[in-house]
Amino acid sequence: MTAALVAAGLGIIPGIAQAADPVPVAAGVAEAIAEASTSEGFHSPADRTIRTTLPTATDGKAEANAKTAAPQKAQTAQAAPTEHAALDAGANPALAVDVSGTSYTAHGIELTALITSADFALDIVIDWGDGKTDTLTAQGTYELHRSHTYDKSGEYQVQVKVTDTANAVEAANGGAFLTPGADFTPHTPTRLLDTRNGTGAAVGKVPGQGSARVKVAGNASVPAGVTAVALNVTATETVDSGHVTVWPGAGYDRPNTSNLNYTAGRSVPNMVIVPVGEDGYVELFNGGWQPVDLIADVTGYFTRASASGYTSMTPARFVDTREGVGTAPGKLAARSAFTTGIGGLQGVPQNIKAVALNVTVTEPEGPGHMTASSGTGPVPTASNLNFVPGQTVANAVIVPVAEDGTIKIFNGAWSPTHVVVDVVGYYSPDSKAAFLPFTPFRTLDTREEAYGWPGGRFRAREHITQGFTPEAATGVEAYVLNATVTETRGTGFLSVAPSPYALPAAGEPAAPAGPRPVSSTLNWTTGDTVPNLVQASDGDHGVITFWNQGHEDADLVLDVFGVYQTK
Repeated sequence: MTAALVAAGLGIIPGIAQAADPVPVAAGVAEAIAEASTSEGFHSPADRTIRTTLPTATDGKAEANAKTAAPQKAQTAQAAPTEHAALDAGANPALAVDVSGTSYTAHGIELTALITSADFALDIVIDWGDGKTDTLTAQGTYELHRSHTYDKSGEYQVQVKVTDTANAVEAANGGAFLTPGADFTPHTPTRLLDTRNGTGAAVGKVPGQGSARVKVAGNASVPAGVTAVALNVTATETVDSGHVTVWPGAGYDRPNTSNLNYTAGRSVPNMVIVPVGEDGYVELFNGGWQPVDLIADVTGYFTRASASGYTSMTPARFVDTREGVGTAPGKLAARSAFTTGIGGLQGVPQNIKAVALNVTVTEPEGPGHMTASSGTGPVPTASNLNFVPGQTVANAVIVPVAEDGTIKIFNGAWSPTHVVVDVVGYYSPDSKAAFLPFTPFRTLDTREEAYGWPGGRFRAREHITQGFTPEAATGVEAYVLNATVTETRGTGFLSVAPSPYALPAAGEPAAPAGPRPVSSTLNWTTGDTVPNLVQASDGDHGVITFWNQGHEDADLVLDVFGVYQTK
């Protein structure tokens, strides 16, 4: 079987996949979501309460009714002087509000208000800061708990106002709530780091077990306050095997996960979505024992301000030059490009700002690189994937989309090659899912009897099912994963898709496998270790299935980096 057939999901004889026992990861996901989202919040203690004396019921009518109501007013004053004196003096002097806001999701706030009051009827109004309010009543001292979900990322001024009408007094308190989730802004692919020529760092390879720091915030028009960044990271000029880990750097522990793996003599890229450190930097660690050159190109960034949310899709093929899908049939010529439509096609709306792709090069006739960019404007100098003659290689890409809904694919090689493009999701102002980054953690490694895995290799033509979304984590649109296939013994490709079935209860038979996908997430040949970023929907049941589409066993490693969430 040729690598070209493998890349497109063609030429594979259908078979029945027998899954291993489902791997439970929901507990780890729930803990990660809680840890990531509860870092934001506010607390305004009761001593910050603003008290306001309100006009009494008769004040507004006194002048207008002075003549007609004078006898009645005098009679009222004489009838109840003691009562009104008590109210005017402030029969509820302790009225105050202590307000706290925190979150357990990307867009949600959990509000707690401790109201201190004498035993009077109270009217309460919660202003969420987005034009929406909740109203309720209470009697005397009261503890209030309310939840609210914002439609978009941003900072909102939250206020709790308590009115004691009987005593004509009002108390208000609140604070600024910043949503933990962040929205995406696409960025023209721009090089932030190239150790070969000194871009962003000193000239020279990154030593084995060494790191390169990359300035992100305030660099190349990336704003200050950026929370995470989308980078295409490439290891090149390699002389041995190793891996690269990207993390926020200063103030953070380096995770025990990897973003890309490389071997001697190969240039290996991979898409990375990583939080930005408080100092505005990210750090790239060379996990090998020999020096390597590192390149990092920014393609977008995330901020806690209203921009574009994410919508996942079942992977859909938009381009295949072998069949003339999305462009003219035939290999893409050397040093040339084609433009293809994305917006308004195959369920993708027209007003998108960026698109998440999986781009595959197959049957290249020479070494080179591929660049994906907006359908208008010049081709950037950054690259998305690198290849050698005869290699089939895939890489995740996030690409700005032109106003006419198009993107451009450029073959930077001096020889022709076939190109396959699958769309896995898009970013749009109308999409509500915000990105919530995690401290990366590993959910599966088939080389180890851990993570709920019973042991054994990822068998050929079979699948592994993982239950991701816990009940508490509502509104999950997609997960940001890094999938690595290693210890390969033949040619194959990995497919990732949501399962149409829920996980079975303990003791019940395994659920059916569902349809075998035809799209490819990453491709490999014998002896390869191949990583790729995966932005995968977990469907209606919180379950993702990983398919070994080759005819030889391999090993699979999965790391989770974050989640897109609408709640």
